[in-house]
Amino acid sequence: MAVSSLRCIQSLGFSSRGRAFFPVGDCSRANARKSMNCRLVFASAKNSDRDLCVESKVETLLDSVKWDDKGLAVAIAQNIDTGAILMQGFVNRDALATTISSRKATFYSRSRSSLWTKGETSKNFINVHDIFLDCDRDSIIYLGKPDGPTCHTGSETCYYTSVNDFLEHKQIEGSRQALTTLYSLESTISQRKAELAVPQHVKPSWTKRLLLDSKFLCSKIREEADELCRTIEENEHGTRTASEMGDVLYHAMVLLALKDVKVEDVLDVLRHRFSQSGIEEKRSRGQQNEA
Repeated sequence: MAVSSLRCIQSLGFSSRGRAFFPVGDCSRANARKSMNCRLVFASAKNSDRDLCVESKVETLLDSVKWDDKGLAVAIAQNIDTGAILMQGFVNRDALATTISSRKATFYSRSRSSLWTKGETSKNFINVHDIFLDCDRDSIIYLGKPDGPTCHTGSETCYYTSVNDFLEHKQIEGSRQALTTLYSLESTISQRKAELAVPQHVKPSWTKRLLLDSKFLCSKIREEADELCRTIEENEHGTRTASEMGDVLYHAMVLLALKDVKVEDVLDVLRHRFSQSGIEEKRSRGQQNEA
């Protein structure tokens, strides 16, 4: 690129909307068209350099993976919001490189000897937000958000058979997801809500009482929130704070169930706020309300 062209550019950056901007230096109005051309050439050169840099880094990353004797490594897809393990497959260099560039979870089919992207048939893609390698660099995690059920059976994940249930000869209707504590609680609350559709001949459980009386539920949330605040006002031990937070969380989750809102929906909102300041987020709420 000619040195004279560089004088037309002071800096290159990106606006908050993600569009490139090019502040102009000593280019005059008479040379506006020439200035625009030098900007485009400079932007193209910068993008090319950046792409080459990224490509070089990807190759270095791929070289660092400990592929097995068939050129494969294990890849696990995990839900970025719930933490649920969605599925496991195998990847080779091309599959991992494709995932990095497309942001769609891509694997290597050992039976077909070809790449395949999860969702290419069902449209239930796994949108990859980040990729992690383990300490030995022979196992990979695709951390992403699924568009729908991951398993070909229609289940949310491919992991729904409990070994403990099998060993204890428990009869489980349908499939039971491998749920963490938070989602096990959500599942129990949802089950109690479903049971309300059947006539009750016994005294309702505490969860059912809350589900049946929204005013009572709201009063309990306010009460538990106040008790949580008092743990800091009265300088109580951290274990007390954890206990009171547990009460707030439980009662709030009952309210979510009553409103047919999932914990995953809440976590999705929080994740999208990571890149926003509190001021921007509050402003956007006002704009949504006006709309």
